[in-house]
Amino acid sequence: MGYAPTYYGPPAGVDAPRPALNGRAEADVCVVGGGLAGLTAALELARRGMKVAVLEGERIAWGASGRNGGFVSPGYSARHETIERQVGADDATALHRLSIEGAEAVAANLKALGVTDADRTDGLLATSRYEASAELMTRRDWLEREFGYRLEFRTREAVRSELVSARYFQALYDPQAFHLNPLNYARALAREIERLGGAVYEASPALALSREGGAGVVATAGGQVRARDVVIACGGYTGGLEPRLKRSYLPIATYVMLTRPDRARIEGAIRTRAAVGDGRRAGDYYRLVDGGTRVLWGGKITTRTSEPRRLGALLRRSMVSTFPQLAGLEVDIAWSGLMAYARHLMPQIGRLEDGVWYCTAFGGHGLNTTAIGGRLVAEAIAGDADRYRLFAPFGLAWNGGWAGRGAVQGAYWAMQAGDRLRERRWTP
Repeated sequence: MGYAPTYYGPPAGVDAPRPALNGRAEADVCVVGGGLAGLTAALELARRGMKVAVLEGERIAWGASGRNGGFVSPGYSARHETIERQVGADDATALHRLSIEGAEAVAANLKALGVTDADRTDGLLATSRYEASAELMTRRDWLEREFGYRLEFRTREAVRSELVSARYFQALYDPQAFHLNPLNYARALAREIERLGGAVYEASPALALSREGGAGVVATAGGQVRARDVVIACGGYTGGLEPRLKRSYLPIATYVMLTRPDRARIEGAIRTRAAVGDGRRAGDYYRLVDGGTRVLWGGKITTRTSEPRRLGALLRRSMVSTFPQLAGLEVDIAWSGLMAYARHLMPQIGRLEDGVWYCTAFGGHGLNTTAIGGRLVAEAIAGDADRYRLFAPFGLAWNGGWAGRGAVQGAYWAMQAGDRLRERRWTP
């Protein structure tokens, strides 16, 4: 049992594996899944004085929670216009406010827990690869008018002074967004849960869920946890524990690489410590790490669950197509991870039945939405609020099985083609 080889792996000897569940345990709430959603829910409950037990099948944040790009900013994978068509203007506005609250919750946890090894770095550049001045300024004005959320418009010249590439045009800069080491953040959450009296078990995959005498019973190979409430928060690695959840999301693989150190070469291309993402639906995202000496670059999604051959070469090709001056920059390591996506591209947050909750499907925008998802489930269990109901219209829509996977992959390829056609007009 161990972490996949990634940039985020903890140093040897740090945070030794936690014991597996052995025997019977009692808790107020049993959280299944030690990723960011499950850990946030458990921490929010522990802060309310509840006894929590977290069951993780591998290591804390072993899956997408500990392998992602580390971007923290408001929003969802679904576009606001799509959300508004589904739920109306008022609820769409309320949902976006929740996404802002989620990003703020991560920042608050970092500060309250003193998580220095998460390497928080402020700033996010959302770039365009075609002329988009009017579009971006309209969005900037809307966010400030509706939410008091201020972004800065960057001209083409300003963008290219920081990102030395003919591919880029304008951008919106978000000074409130930030990027971090998500694994170290997750590990800090787990330590705080334990400090507050909660239990965190690793190597303890949940095998069965039943109800006995008004309580939920979650069985593992080594024992069981009996709790009044159970929260299922497993993401792309949920498996068959709850068939209704397995049928409702698609496990989508995303890919990330880390370059070898080369400060001088990188400074000739990327002259900002802000995280960078482009507006394409099939776009790239990247940031500098290790004091600006390496590039962490992510992008591409597939419905295949196996890692493609020559993964690093595929990602490097995307980097070099954007920054030809980085052609000599070699790949150090590349990895993949499974995210959970619902067909509607929104998080799945709600109650399956009395005492059984779900908090999953955060693919594509997970660091802020796992934070708010965990909070909403916790406050509902505690009886403090029912804001989770804002996500009810999205529900547990059937994923379409193998046909659904094919449709998602086809849609992604179509988005890539659309991106290329739109950019071709503007690219020299």
